[in-house]
Amino acid sequence: MRNIKKQWVFPELLEIPGKFQAMIGGSTVVSQFLFRKGLTTFESAQAFLNPDHYKPTPGATLPNLERAVNRIKSALINNEVILIWGDFDVDGQTSTALLVSALRDLGGAISHYIPNRAKESHGVYIDSLREKISQYTPSLLITCDTGIDAIEPVAYAQSHNIDVIITDHHQLPPALPDAFAIVNPNQLPDGHALADLPGVGVVFKIIEHLYNSYHREVNHLLDLVALGIVADVARLSGDTRYLLQRGLPILRETSRLGLIELFKAADISPGDISEDHIGYIIGPRLNALGRLDDANSCVDFFTTSNSASAAQMATHLENLNLQRQELTERIFQESITLVEANPDLIEDFPILVLQGPPDWNPGVTGIVASRLVDRFSKPVVMLTQEGDQARGSARSLPGIPIAELFTDSSELLLSYGGHPMAAGLRLQLDNVSQFRRRLAQSFTNIVGEDPTLPETIIDAVLPFQSISVDFINDFLRLAPFGSGNPKPLFASLGVNVLQDTTIGKNQNHRKLTVKDSAGSRQDILWWNSIGINLPNGPIDLVYSLDLSYYRNQSQTQITLQDFRQSSDTPLIVKDKASLEIIDYRNHLNPLKILPGLISEFPDAIIWAEYNSPTGMDVYQRGELYPSSTLIIWTTPPNPIIFQQALNSVSPERIILFAIDPMPQVTRTIIEAILGLLRHLRDSEKSYDLDLFSQTIAQTSALIEIGLEWIHHHGDYDLSQLADQNLINPGSGNPLPDFQVIDAKFSLLLSEISAYRLYFRNAGHDYLL
Repeated sequence: MRNIKKQWVFPELLEIPGKFQAMIGGSTVVSQFLFRKGLTTFESAQAFLNPDHYKPTPGATLPNLERAVNRIKSALINNEVILIWGDFDVDGQTSTALLVSALRDLGGAISHYIPNRAKESHGVYIDSLREKISQYTPSLLITCDTGIDAIEPVAYAQSHNIDVIITDHHQLPPALPDAFAIVNPNQLPDGHALADLPGVGVVFKIIEHLYNSYHREVNHLLDLVALGIVADVARLSGDTRYLLQRGLPILRETSRLGLIELFKAADISPGDISEDHIGYIIGPRLNALGRLDDANSCVDFFTTSNSASAAQMATHLENLNLQRQELTERIFQESITLVEANPDLIEDFPILVLQGPPDWNPGVTGIVASRLVDRFSKPVVMLTQEGDQARGSARSLPGIPIAELFTDSSELLLSYGGHPMAAGLRLQLDNVSQFRRRLAQSFTNIVGEDPTLPETIIDAVLPFQSISVDFINDFLRLAPFGSGNPKPLFASLGVNVLQDTTIGKNQNHRKLTVKDSAGSRQDILWWNSIGINLPNGPIDLVYSLDLSYYRNQSQTQITLQDFRQSSDTPLIVKDKASLEIIDYRNHLNPLKILPGLISEFPDAIIWAEYNSPTGMDVYQRGELYPSSTLIIWTTPPNPIIFQQALNSVSPERIILFAIDPMPQVTRTIIEAILGLLRHLRDSEKSYDLDLFSQTIAQTSALIEIGLEWIHHHGDYDLSQLADQNLINPGSGNPLPDFQVIDAKFSLLLSEISAYRLYFRNAGHDYLL
């Protein structure tokens, strides 16, 4: 069953300056990715790629942070009891553990409480607050990742002479609690470097500011910050991305015994931990604690110095996660059955609202909602029955602010709160049908009757031949990936499925063996795909690329993200209906038929570079002009140059030969560039990058890196070539970083080679 409607977006290929490409190095996928993010200078790109070049934002720019820190310092100096009130998801767990451990290290008298999900929900409840005040007699209450809507609980605490500091990152409600201080990044303007901090990021900024006054280091705390950022799906921009970049190396070498034991139980190699490990392995285990048990033990788990206790807690988390997986799969399957029995729920409403039986565990309904969003490409609200009430979780899509939609239906809700992408709610069971209709109306009012379809942004169209370990390692420089910095997606068009195999312990995943139009084969993993049918005939695939490790050897892993039938919406750069294509790409003797074509089409332009037909007028890319017929003699080096040629000629007819200009190997290309340099030196002409690239049918980026290769190899000293047109004798010996330049050159050359192979073999629909 599949009801996905997504529009595939192939972003315009941007023209990247050769110097920028050469400085960034590697595949053009990286430079295109950076340019689309607006990182068009080497300095801004470097700050994105390398945290050593990013300037972090002082925490004091968060409203009320200094006021909060001064109150905490006063409490520490006066030995006041401080009660930390957290939340049961990973962001709340890490925030609570971070603040408790940091303040205890400063000598504070610290207690903590995290609500039990089965008995309460997110937030601060007066009954529990009353009990904890009686138990601990605090004079300062600090919330972590919660409390932004706790108007009555804050008033209750203040009536007992307790100051309240709220640290939270959830959406600001219409009225705020009258707390001593509220530290919430939503108080900042959009685009601020701290605006996307999750709860653990807010707490870290408070601790950082506090520790600075004690001249103490905070970097060792960043392992918990990394966990919270990824598990809460925080937008990876500004300081949030920076903190994750700094935190991942700390997490890989963490000294926390609980995490070390968890890594062992989950069979994770600590040195390989990435954001994917947090999102798919570590985070779910920690979340299982809050979903199915009491999350208060998280503080002990993160801070224990007892190996036996750490191992016991890690085993407990592993068992909870297995239980969570079983519950999730059962409820997911029941949800699919419910939709199949009531198709109007998906067909007549823009938001899928499912009311389940009492045994739908509320601890996993949010996970199921996420899977249903992926399945049906629309927001989902999962409700479970609790007496005469319904309680649930919602997940949404970009551009559909689910928490705002709830606000528009607030009179039907007993409680609600959350983010644009995720929210929780509670309402009377009798109001569910009315809520479903009201939510649909709110959707129309806020989003519109004809909302923009969810988009699948595709970073590059690839032939399978271009997929390699080196290619993947290169674009992994853009990591960490997540919200706001999605992992690059790639497409292969006109693919045929050769084999479809069910895999996995529960046989709910598949492995596809496919072949692309150039004849290359690949195995592609397709998670949670049982019940989804593939169309007949050739299909277009969108997938992500990763590295997996087997016996200490890295290998490529391709994961399917979306598909469509090839004939539905092929990738076209102009209206091919009015474009005649004559294809001689496989002709055994192209030189024999070329004169006849020139006689038949006398206005034809022959676009040829380097390996040109003798005795014919040919044109390089910079010399092309409008004509009705374009003969493509040599294969273009990349799709940008091909598109520019089509734009320059605007032909009604294309005649394809697509002959490779020269062997696509390093030595041949370098020898060609050396020949250009010798000619330049002997002729005393000025260096012209565009002329170099056209003369030997390469990209300007490859020429730039090729010149670096020659310089670092010691053939010539080219340090003054661009500025003063000087070509000086080289040392004859490679410079220390020659291997790095050689690797960059090889990777970019392999990308050009793969495109040329694709151009020689792809169907017409996928070239144009």
